[in-house]
Amino acid sequence: MTCTPDFNEPLLVFGGVYSNAQALDSLFAFARALNIPPERWICTGDVIAYCADARACLERVRDSGAVLIAGNCEESLGAQAQDCGCGFAPGSSCDALSASWYAHASIQMDAELRDYLRALPLRLDVTINGLKLAIVHGAPGETSRFVFASAPDRVLLHDIAASGCDGVLAGHSGLPFTRILDGKLWHNSGALGMPANDGTPRIWCSVLTPGDAPRSLQIEHVALDYDYARAAAAMREARLPEGYARALETGLWPSCDVLPKDELKAAGKALVSAALQWGADETQCMQWPERPAPQPLSPVKFQDPARTASGDTRASVALDALQTLWINTGTLCNLACVNCYIESSPRNDRLAYFIAADARFYYDEIERDKLPTREIGFTGGEPFMNPDFMTMLEEALARGFHVIVLTNAMKPMQHHGPALSVLNKLYDERLTIRVSVDHYTQALHELERGPRSWAPTMDGLRWLALEGFRVHLAGRLYSGEVESVVRAGFAKLTGELGLSLNAYSPAELTLFPEMDAQADIPEITESCWGILHKSPSDVMCATSRMVVRRKGAEAPAVLACTLLAYDEAFELGGSLLEAARPVALNHPHCARFCVLGGASCS
Repeated sequence: MTCTPDFNEPLLVFGGVYSNAQALDSLFAFARALNIPPERWICTGDVIAYCADARACLERVRDSGAVLIAGNCEESLGAQAQDCGCGFAPGSSCDALSASWYAHASIQMDAELRDYLRALPLRLDVTINGLKLAIVHGAPGETSRFVFASAPDRVLLHDIAASGCDGVLAGHSGLPFTRILDGKLWHNSGALGMPANDGTPRIWCSVLTPGDAPRSLQIEHVALDYDYARAAAAMREARLPEGYARALETGLWPSCDVLPKDELKAAGKALVSAALQWGADETQCMQWPERPAPQPLSPVKFQDPARTASGDTRASVALDALQTLWINTGTLCNLACVNCYIESSPRNDRLAYFIAADARFYYDEIERDKLPTREIGFTGGEPFMNPDFMTMLEEALARGFHVIVLTNAMKPMQHHGPALSVLNKLYDERLTIRVSVDHYTQALHELERGPRSWAPTMDGLRWLALEGFRVHLAGRLYSGEVESVVRAGFAKLTGELGLSLNAYSPAELTLFPEMDAQADIPEITESCWGILHKSPSDVMCATSRMVVRRKGAEAPAVLACTLLAYDEAFELGGSLLEAARPVALNHPHCARFCVLGGASCS
């Protein structure tokens, strides 16, 4: 991290020049018109990318005296990496398009320019009117993480807090936006070298002007016109991807692989320049562009198991075949995650420890009634904290079941290392350890799981890899990134850990959607199956049940779902035979997680 002197006059902020010389001409002219000298220009990186003039743009920004940090493109070109480091999934549209321009830019770099790129800082801190701002490319400590306007509040606030500053000036995502949350700022000036996917060829920068009061700013998003036809012609002459050349003319991106759904919906809608007033000492919440506020769940929804609030027949799911039996070993856990689906924690024992005799009862029922169950899944809580767990695990494997164990791979698992290794050697083809890693970065994993939770889990994963276990991962889609980007991030992480795991396989990396039972969600009717082109057989209660022992209960109970551990309406009886009846989808999780989210624990 590098600090620059304090500023008390307007700053010009830009990023994503993307090798677009004509766009840079327009920026320089704009700066001269405002009389903002280059020492007050802030560039958030990616001077080099899609367009034709990589060397010329880099030299002009360097020689101007602007304050510049490295984006992923500068970082990769300086290191002579094989790709731009954007983290696109292999074979995606973005990945294919990037290969051509990256090769074109790379041949324009000589040894002197690569030395310059390697010397660029990844972060700078500036102060303007008493406000400390972190200049980063993607996110603090994560050059290539995409952060868009639709990012969850808690993720943005966490990132700003991690920066140690009043706000963050970022780039990378290519779309201009400002979010002010509880008086904290996240600002992206947008891309200078590529339109904002708003259906116009304009490009974007911003001006930050000290306010009249101490610790306040005026933040102005500015659209610039420029000679985009000449820039597109230069790209075609260099035989660069036609999609990006056409984007300069149409204002629409050739690929939207990285865009979350809210940004996808906004594609083609022209943005209007705007100014916001920010006072860091005031509790403010503002945003540009405006986004619709989330709607709360209607109190009349999910009340009648037979009918929806609109009077339609509610969808239900019959048990096709009990393929997976989940055993909840108890809700006690060594962690207290922020959004645990069943609120596991070191103190929550609402689901008591399942005992070996309980498990044996259901193993026997499966064998006696010749049920088609081939898999036993152990979940919690943290299964390895249960005193009977290793006995239940060994008996399930010995009876010929395939077994999947959900764990955080921390000390409770590691304490059983020798015994677990023995079981793996005996039953390696039938034992899978699924480790919960909520995000591919330490910062956002620990946002969910708590401080100091990353390193022990990584140690556990390395041990599992070294011992030759079949390892799967379970992550969360809560960072605001699209699934393909999250999978690409996990692919990089698993490679570094030495795990033999395909992060692009939904079976090997399960990504669960964010769950908010209080947010509005449509109810699922019988007609929804045809509308959504889905089948009731796609929902996990068509093939699975979960058994639990409630605190103080005389006997275990069978539940319809791994997510609905406390809702008595989803308790189906004491035996698997009793629990074979259909399940009405009368809970927000049924819609959000299973039907519309397409998720499954199996």
